[in-house]
Amino acid sequence: MRSAFRSLEHRNAKLFFAGMLVSNVGTWMQQTAQVLLLLRISGKGTDIGLITACQFGPQLLLGPMSGVLADRVNRRHLTIVTQSLLTVQAFVMAALDATGHITLGVVAILALSLGILSTLDNPARRGLVTELVEPDEISSALSLNTAVMTGARVFGPALAGFIVHAAGTAWCFAGNGISFLAVLAGLVLMNPRELRAPEPAPRGGRPLRDGVAFVWRDPVLRRTFIVLGVVSTFAYNYTVSLPLLVERNLGGDELAIGWLLAVNSVGSVLGSLAVASRRTVGATSLALALVVLGVFSAVMGAAPTLLVAMLLAVPVGAGGAGFVAITSGITQPRTPPAMRGRVLALQSTAFLGFTFIGGPMTGWVADHIGAGWSLSYGGFAALAVVAWYVGIGRRERVDAATAVAV
Repeated sequence: MRSAFRSLEHRNAKLFFAGMLVSNVGTWMQQTAQVLLLLRISGKGTDIGLITACQFGPQLLLGPMSGVLADRVNRRHLTIVTQSLLTVQAFVMAALDATGHITLGVVAILALSLGILSTLDNPARRGLVTELVEPDEISSALSLNTAVMTGARVFGPALAGFIVHAAGTAWCFAGNGISFLAVLAGLVLMNPRELRAPEPAPRGGRPLRDGVAFVWRDPVLRRTFIVLGVVSTFAYNYTVSLPLLVERNLGGDELAIGWLLAVNSVGSVLGSLAVASRRTVGATSLALALVVLGVFSAVMGAAPTLLVAMLLAVPVGAGGAGFVAITSGITQPRTPPAMRGRVLALQSTAFLGFTFIGGPMTGWVADHIGAGWSLSYGGFAALAVVAWYVGIGRRERVDAATAVAV
């Protein structure tokens, strides 16, 4: 455990992660409240999936270019700007909801604006994490960043369930707006001289094409990104599948939805911290995490009661968050500092951008086949892609050994 938290020996890291923990609690409050709001307005899984597509579509379209921007500007300054605009978005949503002007179309527009801002924020903020620590601590810092995000999920959805049950969704959106002040304070109070910022990437040239080519040339990065895209498309749509599973199969209300998402997040924290405690991770760790995610997701879709679903949600969360943290641990040590923003943006595009496809698909499965299948089919997809991942990795090692022998 001490190894997992070694990044916090740096003052800038303490400020950043403390602010992000508070802010991410608010983010997950808003995310959960948005789903509950959509269940109230429409009740259709397809509509929830379409709003999810609006939120994550910009990542697919603009994500790679946001990485170019993150490599060319001061990442701390860009993060301050994006976090400030995200604060405004949350307060606008709260005001429209509180005054009764919220509709499905309005939620779609606000989700799209949230997606655009998050796309610009993601590579800059995650790239800033790598500037907080020494080079040999980057894997730990990135895993701790994942643990902070998933740790916030323990409290955010549960708080959203209580708040929505007692006072309505608007208060969750307002709470998210307030929570951004914590991360902004941390960013402002940092000591810029202690940041390990690389030289900005030069303007001109073909920065996006160079970033894609860098990933594609490296066989480890190439197959990691392919797996990331498949898993994010089919197996990581919890905000769509779990609320529908609770409402339609398990007979729960908004409190039950909040609790199930929170329990799932407990597993996510455990998985993230397990990865953060290791200095290096590799293909074996990634395959193990995917097997856990796939098996327990497939079984959880058939859970007969809320209690059984909660028990299964822990390993589902551990496998999913562990997988995400491991992909960062594999990719970042192989990436030069000047390329880091672009690779992080491509990683976010592979992970978040394909939710543009997976979210509506998961909602459609829930509406036309069954809420349980909206979770289980993702588990089967994860097991299929891990079989491919292990097989192609073994074949590449055999080919390399043959080439050396020749």
